[in-house]
Amino acid sequence: MTETAFYILLSLTEPRHGYGIIQCVEELTDGRLRLGSGTVYGTLTKMHKDAMIAVFADEKRKTIYEVTDRGKLIMQAEMVRLEELHKNATRFRREFI
Repeated sequence: MTETAFYILLSLTEPRHGYGIIQCVEELTDGRLRLGSGTVYGTLTKMHKDAMIAVFADEKRKTIYEVTDRGKLIMQAEMVRLEELHKNATRFRREFI
């Protein structure tokens, strides 16, 4: 999973519209990751095709994105992978100082 996809899914702990996702990701990364709308909507389209998110319109007819159960399972597996990566990075950190 790309970093962009990871943070987009992470931002969907609650349903959000596209701009809300962009703002949430920027906040989560303390401004390090600033996603453009093309990147976000391209990733959301792929996630929707892969059944990782659901798409619907709110009362103001804004498009809202929500993580699905499949998306949650994929995210859980990615978090396990990242935890292993972090464990090994920490273990070998001194070798690269």
